[in-house]
Amino acid sequence: MFTSKVKALCERLSERKLKKWYDNQDVCRILNISPRTLQTLRTNGTLPYTQINRKIFYRPEDADTLVLQSGLTGKKRISYE
Repeated sequence: MFTSKVKALCERLSERKLKKWYDNQDVCRILNISPRTLQTLRTNGTLPYTQINRKIFYRPEDADTLVLQSGLTGKKRISYE
């Protein structure tokens, strides 16, 4: 069931690899923010996310856009490839 949800999500967004997505820990490290700040960004709609079961994922492009728009001092992107 989990696998089918991930596959459907990837097909819908034209991204075939889950490894291109960040989790909470990755985004906190990249944006240099706390988990609570990350929750606030999700809640107020500033940072788009996708939730599968209880796990939350973020597109790297969305984190990069947030850094550029807000002037946050984000760290270098993580490369999983």
